[in-house]
Amino acid sequence: MKFGQQLRSSIIREYQWYYIDYDGLKRELKKASGTPGDNNEDNDGAGPSNSSPSKQHKRAQAKKRWTEEDEQAFIAKLYAELEKVYTKTKVKQSEIQRRIAVGEREVREVVSRATERGLNEQGPSEEEFILLEEDLSDIIADVHDLAKYVQLNYTGFYKIIKKHDKNTNWYLRPAFDAALKKKPFYNEDFDAEVVKLSNMYNNVRTRGNPVKGDSAAGGTQGSFVRQTTKYWVHPDNVTELKLIILKHLPVLVFNASKEFEPADSAITSIYYDNPETWELYEGRLKKTEGAEAIRLRWYGGMQNDTIFVERKTHREDWTGEKSVKARFSVKEKNVNAYMRGDLLPAALFEKARKDGKKSEKAIAEDESLAKEVQYSVLKNGYKPVCRSFYNRTAFQLPADARVRISLDTELTMTREDNLDGIKRSGDNWRRMDIGIDWPFSQLPPGDVVRFPYAVLEVKLQTQHGQEPPEWVRQLISSHLVEAVPKFSKFIHGTASMFPHHIKLLPYWMPQMDVDIRKPATHNFGIQRPDHSLSGTTSDDEEDDSDMEDVSASSVGNPSNGRNGASRGAPALVLGDIEGQTTANPMSNEDYPLYDSDDESDEEDRIEEARRIGGWTYISTMARIYAKAAGSGTLRVLSTLTPRPRATPVPRSNRNQMFFGDQEIQNRKFKAPKGKKIYVPVRVEPKVYFAAERTFLAWLEFSIYVGAIAATLLNFGEKPTTLAFVAAGVFTLLAILALCYSVGIYLYRSKGIRERRVIKYYDRIGPTVLCGALFLGVVLNFAFEGKERKIW
Repeated sequence: MKFGQQLRSSIIREYQWYYIDYDGLKRELKKASGTPGDNNEDNDGAGPSNSSPSKQHKRAQAKKRWTEEDEQAFIAKLYAELEKVYTKTKVKQSEIQRRIAVGEREVREVVSRATERGLNEQGPSEEEFILLEEDLSDIIADVHDLAKYVQLNYTGFYKIIKKHDKNTNWYLRPAFDAALKKKPFYNEDFDAEVVKLSNMYNNVRTRGNPVKGDSAAGGTQGSFVRQTTKYWVHPDNVTELKLIILKHLPVLVFNASKEFEPADSAITSIYYDNPETWELYEGRLKKTEGAEAIRLRWYGGMQNDTIFVERKTHREDWTGEKSVKARFSVKEKNVNAYMRGDLLPAALFEKARKDGKKSEKAIAEDESLAKEVQYSVLKNGYKPVCRSFYNRTAFQLPADARVRISLDTELTMTREDNLDGIKRSGDNWRRMDIGIDWPFSQLPPGDVVRFPYAVLEVKLQTQHGQEPPEWVRQLISSHLVEAVPKFSKFIHGTASMFPHHIKLLPYWMPQMDVDIRKPATHNFGIQRPDHSLSGTTSDDEEDDSDMEDVSASSVGNPSNGRNGASRGAPALVLGDIEGQTTANPMSNEDYPLYDSDDESDEEDRIEEARRIGGWTYISTMARIYAKAAGSGTLRVLSTLTPRPRATPVPRSNRNQMFFGDQEIQNRKFKAPKGKKIYVPVRVEPKVYFAAERTFLAWLEFSIYVGAIAATLLNFGEKPTTLAFVAAGVFTLLAILALCYSVGIYLYRSKGIRERRVIKYYDRIGPTVLCGALFLGVVLNFAFEGKERKIW
C-alpha cells in the first residue's frame, strides 16, 4: 500500500484536520519554477523527437530546476505542517493528562468509599465501577489513537523529506532533524500514562481490592523456573500492546511509594565470554546440555550500587530438570576484585552473615554460586564482551507468577571488549562512557547495534495439561507479535558486533530485513469503529514506489531506518516471506528456508585446495565433479523411473484469503560468505538409542540372509551350479546390507553428535533390500522348480 493511501485509510476522526498534508507537500515538489534543462540530450542530435507535444511538455516540466524560491516555499509549508502536528500532539497530551488526573481522583474516592466505609455506611454501587471502567477504557483508547497519530505523522515527515532530497538534490534532512528536535512531537512513549492507567484500571477491575504482594525488582529472587516464549513487536504496535495487556494484568511497579521515572524501567546487563573460543556463545546458541551464560545486571542508572551476578544454565528436557537462572547481589565497588579473584566469596558474604537479614541456608546457596561463577570466570578466561540495554515494562500480579509478561523496548547492544586495541572497558568490568542515555549517539557505529523491534516475553507457570488464559492465547496469535523461539539478546548482540570472530549465526539473523508487520487476522486489539474514516484510493500512482519504512524506532538514529518487505514489491505486503515459504515449500527440500551448510563448506574446500595446490587440488576437484555427475545421473534416473508422482496440493484457504491467485514467493535465507546459519536441533539420549536399534535391526537381517546363503550352499541335496549362484547372490546381498548399515549408522551418529540438520529417514535402503531379497527368493524358487522338472 502506498503511503498516501495508507495515510488516508488510517485517519482518526478526531485528528482528521491535523495530519500532515502529505499530498500538498508532494504537489509543492512538482512546482519547480526554474528554467528547463537542455532537452536535446534526449535526442542525441538526431533531430526533433517523435513523441507527442503533451509528452514533451511533461518532460520539460519535469526537468525544471529547483530554485531558492521553490525551496523557501516548500520549507515554509513543511514547517507549518510540523507546527500543526506538534501543537495538536501537545494539546491532546495535556488533555489526556488532565483526564488521567481527574480519573485518579474519582477512582480514589470510589475505592475509599468501598474499603473504608463503616458497618452501616452504603458503599459504591456496581454501576459506579462500571462507569469508571468505561471512562478508563475511553482514556486508553485516546492514548492509543494519539500514539497511532504520532507514528503516522512521523513516518510521513521523513518520507516527504526523502522524496524532497531525491527529487531536488537539495538536502534538507540535517536541517529538518534540528527543527524536529525543537518540536519533538514523536518522543512521547506514554510509559508514565500506562503506569497510572494500569494502577487505576486494576483498582476498578478488582473493585478496590487489588492483589498485594512482594514486587521487588529481583531482590528476593534466587533460583526460579519459568516457561518462556519470546516474540518481536514492531515499534508501531508497542503502545497498543501495552494498553491491551494492562486491561488484564497490572504494570508491575517495583517501588509504588515514588513517582514513575524513565530510569525506573532501565535494565542493563554485561555478558561474559572467552573472546578466543566463544564457548558460552556457541553453547547458548546450540542449547547444549549444561550451557551457561554469565552476566552482571543492574536496574536503573549507573549510580545504582547493587549489581546482580547471574548465571543461566540450560537443561535438556530428558534430564527431568528445567533451565534455571540463579543470582546473588554484590556491591559495585567489589565487582572488579571479585571478578579478578582478589575478593573471595567468603569475604563477600561476611557482612550478610553479621547482619542476619537472610537465613544461613540462603547465604550458603549464594556463596556456593559465587564460588562456582568465580571459578568458571578465572579458569576459562571469561571477559566482558557485550552489553545489552533496554527499558522494560513488566505486567504481573504481585506475588503471583502464573502469568508474567514483559516488554523490552529501545533494546541496544554495545561492545565491552578490548579485542581491537581500543580501550572500551579497560581493566574495569564495564565501560563508563555510556549509561542509560539511549540511543548512545556518542558511540561509533561499530560499537553499537540498535535492535529495530521490541521484545515481548510471555512467562507462564501452568500446571500440567492446563491451558494459558484465553486472552494470552489471543494475544500471541494476533497480528501484533511475531514469534521468535529461543531469541537471545546475548546471541544477537555477539553475532552482530563480532562478525570477524563469529562464524555460526542464529537462525533469525538472515531474516532481519523481513517486515514483521502483518494484517489483522481476527478482531483483537483496541478499536473504536466510530473513530475511523474509510479513505479513498489514490489517483497519484507514481511517487510512492520507494516504500522505505521510517518508524519511531529510528528516533535518535535517523540513519538506522528499517526497510520493510513491502518496498519494491507489488501487493504481496500481507504476511511475511517466511510464512509464504513455509506454506508452499520447495520440492525435495527438508529445510527450504536456510542454505548454509553444503554450499559454503564446498566453496571453502575449493578455496583451501586451490591455495595448497598439487594433488590436493586435483583430488578435491575430482571428488566435486564426481559428486556432481552422480547427482545428475540420479536425477535423470529418478525422472525416467516409472513411479507414483506427487500430486500438487491446492492453495490453503488462509493463503487464498491473503494472496488470492497471485504467485507466492519462495525464498531461501543464505548465510553470508564464510558463515553458517545454525538451525536449532533437539537431541535426546533416545535418539542415540534409536540409531543403535536401527543398526542392530539391519545387522540381524544381514545375519538371516547370510544364514540362508550358507544353508543353500552347504545343505542342498544336489549341489549344482544354480544352487551355488543362488547362494552367492544371497551372500553378496548380506555383505552389502551389512556394509550399508555400518555406513548409515556412522553417518547418523556423526550428525547427532554435531547436531546437524540431516536426513534421519531412509527411503532407499529398505526398498532396495526388500526388492533384492524378493528377487532372490523368486529366482531361487524358479530355478529349483526347473531342476525338479516341475515346469
